[in-house]
Formats: sequence, C-alpha cells, structure tokens
Amino acid sequence: MKKDIDFHPVTGVKLAIAKEEINGNTEWSVYIINLNMIELNTVMITSKGYGLIGGEEKKTSVLRHMIQELGSESMAKIEPIDPALFALTNEYWVSYYILDQIFDKKFIFAVGSMYPTNLSFIPELGLEGVLHS
Repeated sequence: MKKDIDFHPVTGVKLAIAKEEINGNTEWSVYIINLNMIELNTVMITSKGYGLIGGEEKKTSVLRHMIQELGSESMAKIEPIDPALFALTNEYWVSYYILDQIFDKKFIFAVGSMYPTNLSFIPELGLEGVLHS
C-alpha cells in the first residue's frame, strides 16, 4: 500500500512551462529539469487539466509519460501544451527513482500562472516561461 512506501522529499527537480519561437510560431511545452548531480531513473509523469470555463466544468484526458533515464543536470521535454489549457489548472504528478529510493511530487500550475506578467527567463532551458519547484 502507498502508506507503506517511504517517500523522500523531492529536491533538485523542477517543472517548467516555456515558450519558444519555431518558424515564426509560438509553441508552448512542458519540461522537467533535473538539477541533481545524479541521474533519475524510471521517471513517470501524469498530466491532467481541470477547472471551470464559462461556468462549465472541464477536464482533460489524463496523459502518462515515461522517461527511462534523465541524466544529472539535464532536462527533457514532457509534452507540448495548448495555450487554451492555461484557463484550467494543470497538474503534473512526477515519480522517479534515485538508486533504489522512490521520490514523488505533485506540481500544480494554477489558473493565472501563465499570465505574461508571470513569465521569466529560465536559464536551464534558455527560454521564457514559468518555473515550478
């Protein structure tokens, strides 16, 4: 059972939603950043969006992603994200192993997180976006 698993606090792992210009178009993507000096193994990420749009409850499909190995001090693109989803709360549940220990954390980008005033330069990506740690 989950209560029997010893989860350690997550440090050195961040999520970002960032934009980049590709052929004159702005494309948004979600990234995982490993700032640790050790690789992460069996990184499992679930993503979903939920909230109200026009007074009506909306939910996205739950997407699951797997990264077998994320090297030390590296990053990986998880998925593209449509800016229309910024009107929802976007939740990412990240689980991974370091050696034989499991780590687990939920990252939530609330409605309003992606307002232009919240964007900043993310040095690890070389892009502008919102960084969640």
